[in-house]
Amino acid sequence: MNSLTEFFQYILNSEEIIRTGGLLVITFIVFAENGLFFAFFLPGDYLVFLAGVFCGTGILDVPIGILLICMFTAAVLGSLVGYIFGKYFGDIFENRPDSFFFKKKHIETTRKYFEKYGSRTLIISRFLPVVRTFAPILAGLVKMPFASFLLNNVAGGAIWIGTLTGGGYLFGERFPWIVDYVQYIIIFFLAITTFTVIKGYLNARKEMG
Repeated sequence: MNSLTEFFQYILNSEEIIRTGGLLVITFIVFAENGLFFAFFLPGDYLVFLAGVFCGTGILDVPIGILLICMFTAAVLGSLVGYIFGKYFGDIFENRPDSFFFKKKHIETTRKYFEKYGSRTLIISRFLPVVRTFAPILAGLVKMPFASFLLNNVAGGAIWIGTLTGGGYLFGERFPWIVDYVQYIIIFFLAITTFTVIKGYLNARKEMG
């Protein structure tokens, strides 16, 4: 049990992941969090931002070009897997009971975004924790045309990684002392994440009720 607890503490600690796991682990987590329904709880925004920061300061010894390509590819492929899963196996969510790894409220919240923004949800959701994970799955579930999905998937991945990882790199390169305040960066992103998820859930319940 202690080993399992330590594992979860590790995968939720972005700074530790970057320092010890390196590019391979970061890439896998970005891939999983962008389309595997059971990985919605993994760090997303602040992981890709801190990866850029650590790259800029030299702690993550990887060329920024390679980092951006890996993050972008992982985000796009993760969402693609989510889309394929939703298209061919999405019906299982209709009768699936709630568990730690799956909540029907996540699907309903994501559905509301699709009703409001259409295919643009795939771009907007890149900056919305949890919704980011379920958006490609729901896109497959509602049989969104693949060309439309692919276009918005690629655009969303490029904007998300370009903004957060690219921005993090510039911060780390120009203000290397920022690594001393990593905990505050994480708290900031967690606050935004919590607010976004709660607000989305409450809005979904209000519109459904």
